Amino acid sequence: MAVSRPSLGRLILVPALITLAVTLVRLAGELSRWSPSLFNREPGGPGALVGIVWLIPVFGIYFALRLARAGERPTGVGRTLARAAVAFVLNTVVLIGAIKLFPASPVVQLGIFTLGSWVAIAVARPGWPALWRVLLAYGFAARIPVLVVMFLAIFLGWDTHYAKPRPDFPPMGHWGLFFWTAFLPQMSIWIYLTIVGGMIFGALALGVRRLMRGGADEGVPGASVSAGA
Repeated sequence: MAVSRPSLGRLILVPALITLAVTLVRLAGELSRWSPSLFNREPGGPGALVGIVWLIPVFGIYFALRLARAGERPTGVGRTLARAAVAFVLNTVVLIGAIKLFPASPVVQLGIFTLGSWVAIAVARPGWPALWRVLLAYGFAARIPVLVVMFLAIFLGWDTHYAKPRPDFPPMGHWGLFFWTAFLPQMSIWIYLTIVGGMIFGALALGVRRLMRGGADEGVPGASVSAGA
């Protein structure tokens, strides 16, 4: 039996607040120079254990199971996985091609990867439109605060990974740095990773649950999340 359908705003509210809290803890840890293994201040912050990227699979699974319980299941788990996989492979090919064709121009690489990310986002949508909408909304809710943090870090000169471009990035002013290293990636590449990664983990979780229940699942297919807050 399906439960009442959650509004989009209510569905992402708590995950968005948790994500914001992790972002603020990450910022505090870097400014305070806490353990580099937890709060890496190097460009890109590689391998840092405190970061919102690790929440993508967690909330992908959470959203998928909540939607399925409310009757908003995909037409098929395999279809969802296939669409997400195609989107991932497509954008990976775009990235590799950009690096091969423009090895000395990280700005051009980033521009191409940005366009490829939004194409991949569109490709993934038919796999599970309800989950896609939720992950899109969550992606913006997660990344807009990061964008604000990066703006402050760049213009105030904070010694954090939020203000540091990759080593081969060309010199540019604060506004150029903000546009190319903050605005474009946060509003495209990271949204793409949130949606595609969330759909993969969400579909896998739904598939495992169906296997554990012998193929049965509750809910009424075809429902939709309310757009209300």
